[in-house]
Amino acid sequence: MARQLLIVYHTLTGGTLQMVQAAQVGACAEANVRVHVLQARQAVVDDVLAADGYVFATPENLASMSGIMKDFFDRTYYGVLGRVEGRPYASLICAGSDGEGAARQIARIAMGWRLKAVAEPLIVCTHAQTPEAIAAPKQIEAPELERCRALGEALACGLALGIF
Repeated sequence: MARQLLIVYHTLTGGTLQMVQAAQVGACAEANVRVHVLQARQAVVDDVLAADGYVFATPENLASMSGIMKDFFDRTYYGVLGRVEGRPYASLICAGSDGEGAARQIARIAMGWRLKAVAEPLIVCTHAQTPEAIAAPKQIEAPELERCRALGEALACGLALGIF
């Protein structure tokens, strides 16, 4: 029976989307895993419950996850509480600086859901620090995209093999 990986993301300048697409390519290499990708504003409780594992992807905004990603967690948190324990997750953060604030927020929410982190947060730093650079479209470098692809592939393989 095929397992399902849910990737929930938000992006404004395209950097997070590029990371998600790379993770999706890696995950789709595993034939026994269906990959469902949703923007955070579209994802609902049933999507979370239907999945066997998760990737949460967000830009870091003002040392936090994006507001729309936070909205996803706010809308779904209590509806899945007590119903997803032990499921694996990983996070992707597109940051202008260190990304640690967004990573911590996701980890705290995942701890509340009793999810199991299967990888350290994958943080890509764009070094965007000026208002113009922050608002500009992002281009994620190939080595960083390869890290995202590998994470997606590893999570999907672990799901397919029953490791997670």
